[in-house]
Amino acid sequence: MARVEVVPQKKPPRGLRPRLRRSIERLMDELGLEDKTVTVILCSDRKIRELKKAHWGEDAPTDVLSFPTYEPGDPFMPPHLGDVWISLDTAARQAEEAGHPLEDEMRILAAHALWHLLGHDHESEDDWRGFREVQRRILER
Repeated sequence: MARVEVVPQKKPPRGLRPRLRRSIERLMDELGLEDKTVTVILCSDRKIRELKKAHWGEDAPTDVLSFPTYEPGDPFMPPHLGDVWISLDTAARQAEEAGHPLEDEMRILAAHALWHLLGHDHESEDDWRGFREVQRRILER
């Protein structure tokens, strides 16, 4: 079974960490990643803004960032796929705007980030299909 560690740098609502971890692990198992691990860090807008500025040169908060531990396309995929940073602040705003629970928004963002860790990007409408599919699948869990 895949292993996910959820690290709170900002305190999430009670019960969110274990449910998020289980949802991601089940999705990873479905995707054939049962021998892989991922770290998910829950943070504030301030922290994710710092990361985005340091790594992408953009001085603005965002919802989620992915940091793979390998170069996508490399034939060797290490056991630890990478780190995912999710802003609880932005996720809460987006959940409210979308009219669904914070937990659903967190699962959507985690699935989106996992797809990035696997080397996918969303430069075209065709690219978005894979993202939408994993986001739909994680909500079914």
